[in-house]
Amino acid sequence: MEVHNQLGCGFIEKVYQDAFEIELQLRKIPYHREKHLSVFYKGQKIRHDYFADFICYDSIVIECKAVSEILDIHKAQTLNYMKINNIKLGIIINFSNQSLEYTRIVN
Repeated sequence: MEVHNQLGCGFIEKVYQDAFEIELQLRKIPYHREKHLSVFYKGQKIRHDYFADFICYDSIVIECKAVSEILDIHKAQTLNYMKINNIKLGIIINFSNQSLEYTRIVN
């Protein structure tokens, strides 16, 4: 909420990610940014990887978006990050509207 209160809407996703990272640091919240996630198919590692925006406390996937609305594809992407890491909670934060929008996903 603080990031949205300070920056408002209208920036690209990377700006919000950078500001969110600063906020996590200020609040001393443990996190990994753009954590490398390997994907396997039938036991074989796929060449391309996923990168979750943030994983906080090693138990929450945070996806930052700057889109007109949170779509099912964003939810599916976050759910995949959660499955790969065996994480039960994900949050999509959309900074692109006048009011902060977020969706909580439980696996």
